[in-house]
Amino acid sequence: MNEGNSFTGRVRRYARVSTTVGGLAARLAGARYLGLSVDRARHAADLKTALGGIKGPLMKVAQLLATIPDALPREYAGELAQLQANAPPMGWVFVKRRMASELGPNWEKRFRRFEHEAARAASLGQVHRAEALDGRELACKLQYPDMASAVEADLTQLRFALGIYERYDRAVTTSEIHQEISARLREELDYLREAAHLRFYRLALSGERHVHVPEVLPELTTRRLLTMTWLEGTPLLEAAKVPLAERNEIARNLFHAWYVPFYSYGVIHGDPHLGNYTVRPDRGVNLLDFGCVRVFRASFVKGVIDLYHALDREDEALAVAAYESWGFKNLNREMIDVLNRWARFLYAPLMDDRKRRIQEKGAGPYGHEVAEDVHREIRRLGGVRPPREFVFMDRAAIGLGSVFMHLKAEVNWHRMFHGLIDDFDADALARRQKNALKAAGVPERTDER
Repeated sequence: MNEGNSFTGRVRRYARVSTTVGGLAARLAGARYLGLSVDRARHAADLKTALGGIKGPLMKVAQLLATIPDALPREYAGELAQLQANAPPMGWVFVKRRMASELGPNWEKRFRRFEHEAARAASLGQVHRAEALDGRELACKLQYPDMASAVEADLTQLRFALGIYERYDRAVTTSEIHQEISARLREELDYLREAAHLRFYRLALSGERHVHVPEVLPELTTRRLLTMTWLEGTPLLEAAKVPLAERNEIARNLFHAWYVPFYSYGVIHGDPHLGNYTVRPDRGVNLLDFGCVRVFRASFVKGVIDLYHALDREDEALAVAAYESWGFKNLNREMIDVLNRWARFLYAPLMDDRKRRIQEKGAGPYGHEVAEDVHREIRRLGGVRPPREFVFMDRAAIGLGSVFMHLKAEVNWHRMFHGLIDDFDADALARRQKNALKAAGVPERTDER
């Protein structure tokens, strides 16, 4: 069965998506042209409803955009953040056909048990529980058909939608955001790459006793089927109801799960969705879904640490060097001051040597009040083009911060952070990264600058 990026598949998807996005965009543009005020809250609610009906990659993109600061106005981010990636699952007849196309006509004999009902359905595929011939409990992630065509069609419509938004709000140039999301979403279609990501994370987190990553079964894995061990755990929102001391343990384990790979190997899990991790009885955490993983240059990681020291020491020259190492260009003093305002918000818990919550001021979603103020100032100063690498780093920080808010954790973030960066060596990181990615079999990227 040929399931590449087919012309007919794209045409079908264009027809469905362009009708939805185009109609809403026309309403927005028409109101603007006629000089009418735009009810952005209503428009955002309509967009959420429309995308929720379409499902698939565009819904996933909407969720991504909702968590990237400054990518969307607050009304849109709030509505789109509510989208739940639960597409209707494929029926058993369809699943059997899909599994036969991946593992051959006798695929069922390769499992002791394979459950007919999907345990979880998401935007790009669904997960079935199974049992291996050796008795291990398994999770089989099976991609929906024709996803390559759907992704390309949706990314074209995303460019159109971002272009319309940018005409009315020039604070952030969205071309780099589109390129970065496009590259990561295309990678998510390749389950062999995701399998390599799992192998990398098992290696990178091998020293963390309370962080767990599934094991891949390569003989039952293809480009559109990922078979891994099943990890039992409680959804994170349920774990947030336990006593404070236990919530603090969960927060510490999550912090290490995300940032040990970043500061030791320059790699970060780019999808901070609450459903991507579960909690074990000992407060250890299970990491799930490794489709969206971002690899950074060692110099980028050094820039993250340099900016921390710049803010701590009020060293403007070091701050400028950090921003420039990420790819920000033509920064004047006013723009640096505005960017530093956002940076101080992100770094505040790390600079405060005491136990505290991740956010102590503001009642809204994590970072929204500060982001809105920064966005307004950036627009006044003529706008900025966020570098590609910055997109998912910023998103990961905000996503994880939101998780810590759900947990209401009170820990010393400063000491955990310093435990990871005090012996930082960019050259050593580059060597570790190269060796670990090679050992895990992660393919080289071709979309970098």
